Amino acid sequence: MTTESTSTTHPVRFWDVPDLRATDFDPLLAELLRDEPVSRVRLPNGDGYAWLVTRYADVRFVTSDPRFSRQAVLGRSVTRLAPHFIPLDDAVGFADPPEHTRLRRAVAKAFSAKSVHALRARTQQRMHGLVDAMQRHGSPADLMEHVHNPLPLAVVSDLMGVPEQDRPAMAEWSGVLLSAGHGRERSERAKAEVGAYFTTRLSQPGAGSEDELLGLLSAAIEREELTLKEAVGLAVLIQVSGAHAVRNNSGNMMYALLTHPGHLARLRTEPGLLPQAIEELLRWIPHRSGVGLSRIATEDVAVGDVVIRAGEAIYASYLTANRDPDVFDDPGHLDFDRAFNPHVSFGHGPHHCVASALARMESRIMVGTLLDRLPELRLAVPVEEVRWQRAALIRGPETLPVAW
Repeated sequence: MTTESTSTTHPVRFWDVPDLRATDFDPLLAELLRDEPVSRVRLPNGDGYAWLVTRYADVRFVTSDPRFSRQAVLGRSVTRLAPHFIPLDDAVGFADPPEHTRLRRAVAKAFSAKSVHALRARTQQRMHGLVDAMQRHGSPADLMEHVHNPLPLAVVSDLMGVPEQDRPAMAEWSGVLLSAGHGRERSERAKAEVGAYFTTRLSQPGAGSEDELLGLLSAAIEREELTLKEAVGLAVLIQVSGAHAVRNNSGNMMYALLTHPGHLARLRTEPGLLPQAIEELLRWIPHRSGVGLSRIATEDVAVGDVVIRAGEAIYASYLTANRDPDVFDDPGHLDFDRAFNPHVSFGHGPHHCVASALARMESRIMVGTLLDRLPELRLAVPVEEVRWQRAALIRGPETLPVAW
């Protein structure tokens, strides 16, 4: 990390966002949260600098105040970690209310509590089948290969209406899009390819059943509630992030448990603690590298004791918000007794993750089933030999070898 002396009070720090091991917390983020909670950074791609807020209160303020616009990012080469912008231009990720509200409404039914509950039995059945197959394979085995890769991909593909034969391509496109290591050309090609796939599907009559997201999106197009491009943008964002993010974060959860034997033993003896433990794991695990999408100030706005000028870019770090000592006692400690846990791991404000209930359900099923069915589950290699993804936007194990 280097510093450019553009201002004596708020120098622009070059944040190269290193590949961090396991669940290590980014040291620069920890420093900024402690010493400079509203700071300026320059990331490896894009142009110029952006403000970065790290305190819990400031993160919630910036991500909910309409004067910070996602739509205004379009057409600008804002400094960023990835060589490409992940969402398509018409995606909900780049929309502001009221357009953002209209877009989310089209898919909200698929992620309601009733819909997620209806998916639970099928997800649990799939999970048992995966554990059965892993047991037939025999110990040791790779949890990422046998559980954390296939289950989230199957769940979101079932929800979307993507057939089995198309799922390997979805996994490939997701892996490229959610990495900073493939370069701009390959990333943009993957985005174009997955966009073309959903454009073709949604252009066909009867794109999906009424119980599938493609069916909901197709019906919304027919009612002229969405354009085809908007529907494609929603489909790409949900399919890509829905599989990849849950894959990595559930893998992180199992790694954290396997390297915290006291926590693991407690969950085995107190299975009713699982929902609260999942919430604490969501808070504690630094699930991404760097930051997500930026926003643009549409007018001068005071954040803490700093004025963000109109036209300036700003990022909010949910990772540091989850480690703010003003909100969480002993925030670096993984504490399954943490009853008050208002973490922001699924975001905050209008862009709060629409699929958070689904992700929670999948994580509870994966973790709970593994602990229940494999009571002797343990790492099969020394902890330093666990391999982690490189240049990943969403952090997670590349492999997670276990024995039982």
